[in-house]
Amino acid sequence: MNKYKSTRAQVHKSIRPQVILTCALLACALVLLSGCEEFAKEDDFLDVKVKPEQTRAVDTLKLTAKADTNDGIDINKPAEKEITLSIEQCRAMTLKNNLDLKVQLIEPTIAAKQVSEEEAKFESSFFSNLTYGNINQPSVIVDQAQKYKSQTADLGVQVPLQTGGTVKFDLADNRTNITGNIFDQNGKSVGNYSEVIYTPTTTFSISQPLLRGAGKRVNTYSIRVLEYQRHITDAMTKLEVIRVLANADRGYWRLYAARKELEVRQQEYELAQAQLEQTRRMVLLGEKAAVEETRSEAGVAERLDGIIKAKKELGDRQRELKQIMNEAGLGIDSPTVVVPMTEPDPVRYEIDKERLTKSAVENRMEMLEVELQLAQDSSTVDYYKNQMLPLVAMDYTYNMNGIGAARSNAYDMMFDRTSESYTVGMNLIMPLGNEAAKNRLLEAQYRKRQRLFTKENRRIQIETEVLGAIEQLEANWQSILAGRQNSILAGRLYEAEKRQFVVGLRTATDVLDAQAKFANAQSTEISALTEYQIAQVDLAYATGTLLGAAKVRWEPIVPNVNGTDAR
Repeated sequence: MNKYKSTRAQVHKSIRPQVILTCALLACALVLLSGCEEFAKEDDFLDVKVKPEQTRAVDTLKLTAKADTNDGIDINKPAEKEITLSIEQCRAMTLKNNLDLKVQLIEPTIAAKQVSEEEAKFESSFFSNLTYGNINQPSVIVDQAQKYKSQTADLGVQVPLQTGGTVKFDLADNRTNITGNIFDQNGKSVGNYSEVIYTPTTTFSISQPLLRGAGKRVNTYSIRVLEYQRHITDAMTKLEVIRVLANADRGYWRLYAARKELEVRQQEYELAQAQLEQTRRMVLLGEKAAVEETRSEAGVAERLDGIIKAKKELGDRQRELKQIMNEAGLGIDSPTVVVPMTEPDPVRYEIDKERLTKSAVENRMEMLEVELQLAQDSSTVDYYKNQMLPLVAMDYTYNMNGIGAARSNAYDMMFDRTSESYTVGMNLIMPLGNEAAKNRLLEAQYRKRQRLFTKENRRIQIETEVLGAIEQLEANWQSILAGRQNSILAGRLYEAEKRQFVVGLRTATDVLDAQAKFANAQSTEISALTEYQIAQVDLAYATGTLLGAAKVRWEPIVPNVNGTDAR
């Protein structure tokens, strides 16, 4: 008994330093991995550094007053550079360069990659493990302790199945070196021994769910949803193409109207200037009172203000169209003046309301989006119905084992299949109540029902938009006829007032008023013409189409790391 206590004390004495060293190493590792180190107060770890004054201080706008505030206004200043564009050229530049389109055209590429990423969940995987172990097997008697040194190399392939199961093939090669003491009958150590054992193992296993999570449709649910989402992205991209090109058409006609409005106001100014010169001659001849000259000068000044406003409107419309086209060398700050070359071609159309509304419901991408979302909802309902089933899985494992003092002998034994085994198992998990699955299914069913209401509401909205666009088109046609008649009569009235002024029956104010009405009638006619063109654009947009003879086909942009894009 005393000998046993002495031996145990020796064991404890020899182990205590190793235990202390091991605990110290573990403590150091925990401190390093705990992440308790504070971040540096400096922002060296940030890629973008922001100074506090950039976000917390608000600067003031500093403007410099001009030395001469009475500079004259040159209304006839020629443009430094002009470029004439047809509406087809405008559309082509927009389709090629518009930034909103470039942003949207990358979305289909991203959506396609998301589908490919999800499809990759069925890819097979190769795995490998290398393990080295050194084990000292303790014993109450020190001399009886054994040491094990093992090296294990494990290679295998794992194949996920579209049915929800998993197939696995595994080959493990293990080499174990055992060392210890040899004792005689009296318990005395008479020597040491060392033994090497090779134990290779080949394992084939398959696990397959039978109810919940079983079947190709259930396991491809996520891929199917992303595929629907990809089609939705394509639909939204087409809608963006239509929207941007429709905006380009509208911007083109608004620029046309702004240029024509400026021409009208310049003509009005020139007529007022001619009226002033005529009045001055008549005042010098004593045919008119001096007050008529003052009235004519006031009319000229008033027309000058109209030119200034028309120029400002023209500048706004040019920047709007330049931003849409985004053509190189034709930026919003470019001095180049864009001159629309295409003239309005007002033609009255026979409109079949029933055919157009039906075509709009079929063509509009918003309706296709809802249809695809409903398909998503149906797949989701089916998926959650499957998730309500119990989890039943069948497992099968087949092993071939070998053992021997030499690796070749161990592998011969393994491949001779003299030591093989297999196991078959069945697992069952059934939630008591299954409330989570029930509520997920109900949520999916409610969402599908909600989408059906959305579909009907969207159909009504589209039909309303089409009917409104048809009525607007007809109203704008009537405005063209009325504007043209008003412009002709206003011109005749102006000419009559001029003749009456010469014979002394009218004042300069009467002539200027008639001239202003004539200019406003011309502006109204121009506005009616351009609004009729825009109404055609709006009707095409409401039906999910575009104006023009040429069809438009878009392709997604595939960005690369070099910054250039391929379509």
